[in-house]
Amino acid sequence: MLSRNVTLYNRFSSKLYFSSSDLVDILQIKSESAKVLASRYTKSGLFVRLKKDFYCLAQNWQNYTIEQFLRIANLIQVPSYISFMTALSYYEVTTQVQRNFYESAAQKRSINFDIKGTVFAYYKLKKEYYFDFSRQADIFISTKEKAFIDAVYLYSFGKYKIDFASLDLRKIDKRRIKRIIRVYPKKTEKIVRRLCKI
Repeated sequence: MLSRNVTLYNRFSSKLYFSSSDLVDILQIKSESAKVLASRYTKSGLFVRLKKDFYCLAQNWQNYTIEQFLRIANLIQVPSYISFMTALSYYEVTTQVQRNFYESAAQKRSINFDIKGTVFAYYKLKKEYYFDFSRQADIFISTKEKAFIDAVYLYSFGKYKIDFASLDLRKIDKRRIKRIIRVYPKKTEKIVRRLCKI
């Protein structure tokens, strides 16, 4: 058992996450046995379960950087992209630091996942509002302008709280804001224009 644990640690210590199929390849065991083993190791505290059949080493979890947690946020619900105050914090547009809390825009549903005290929050956006994001350093993340508008959009319907005083809107591209805001409801557009003075 000890040698097996050492083998898994050596193989997974550099991986952000893995699945039971990786256990099959490494340990040369059957798929069902790998799933049972993953469940047992999760209960014993060696693995952390991220979602169905995706895990990471518990030791790694304690030392992940913000960027690594953002990549995991992309994994937990697919498709999704980092947005709202999390993205604004990443771009240093807000002084508000969200500890152990990562927000994303999603297409499927609005839901929160609490993994070992770290919360991954997903807010469902209509298909027509799901745009203006890209992949940066293996992270799907919105532009800072879209993150701001996403946050104001939910705020305008009473579904989100924003500390406006924490925002440095001088770091926002007003021309990009004008282009993006055209497809949003009037009540959202009105708040954005007032805040950005456009």
